[in-house]
Amino acid sequence: MTQLCSICPRGCGVDRAGGQFGFCAVPDAPVVARAAPHFGEEPCISGTRGSGAVFFSGCNLRCVFCQNRTISRGEHGKEITVAQLHDIFLRLRDEGVHNINLVTPSHYTRQIAEALSGLELGIPVVWNSSGYECVETLRMLDGLVQVYLPDLKYALSEPAARYSAAADYPQVARAAVLEMYRQTGPFRLDEDGLLQRGVLIRHLILPRQAENTRRVIDWVGETFAPGQVLFSLMSQYTPVGDLAQWPELQHPISPELNEEMYQYLIDSPIADGFYQDLDAATGDMIPAFDGTGV
Repeated sequence: MTQLCSICPRGCGVDRAGGQFGFCAVPDAPVVARAAPHFGEEPCISGTRGSGAVFFSGCNLRCVFCQNRTISRGEHGKEITVAQLHDIFLRLRDEGVHNINLVTPSHYTRQIAEALSGLELGIPVVWNSSGYECVETLRMLDGLVQVYLPDLKYALSEPAARYSAAADYPQVARAAVLEMYRQTGPFRLDEDGLLQRGVLIRHLILPRQAENTRRVIDWVGETFAPGQVLFSLMSQYTPVGDLAQWPELQHPISPELNEEMYQYLIDSPIADGFYQDLDAATGDMIPAFDGTGV
């Protein structure tokens, strides 16, 4: 029986197994661009030995500012089987990484759930996603994923539509984050400060989008009590690609905006998490998507 894809909120309804491509621009079989230790995450994820990052090609968003566009548009990566993905997880674990970090995995949820089923890794599995996910799809991961690392890009529909072609992002992502928390409960760090279980919500400050950031911080602070989730406010926005249609995105965030958002976070009820220095706004932490480890 032909299975039409409804794995993400786009609900494209295409036959990916039959060779059709939907919004994510990739086939049904996993396409991976890199699988190797990565040190560019928050300290509780990267640790000292790195996070075992598996970068999947394709994406169900169209962020005009995407730093990983060489793979998010499905243009690079190697197609592999579920069995090979299973073996990649084991190899990374054996290399000594702190966790298995699945980067932009949403459009491969079924295949990843199959690869993780019955697998005793002994280290956490991290679901590192855009936050634009169906609750029903996330339920496939209940018991398989220990740490959720979602973006919460937008609390306002206008920038979500303008920059990521997803006007419904705010309500979709909020529901997804609540499901993630339902599965994991309050975050738990080990004696070395490494995240073993829980939700770490990320938000990237965008130029001239102070109100969007304030609204994201408000929602997290109003929804979760201290000790329940971690929050990471990121200042690393770096202009990449052709931004001629979005002149407001052609420069990094200003020191003034950065300081304003930092103070807003400090004054909010959010008590647990991370804040990124403004000098992180470079392309140095973008890994080479050259097939390493695939």
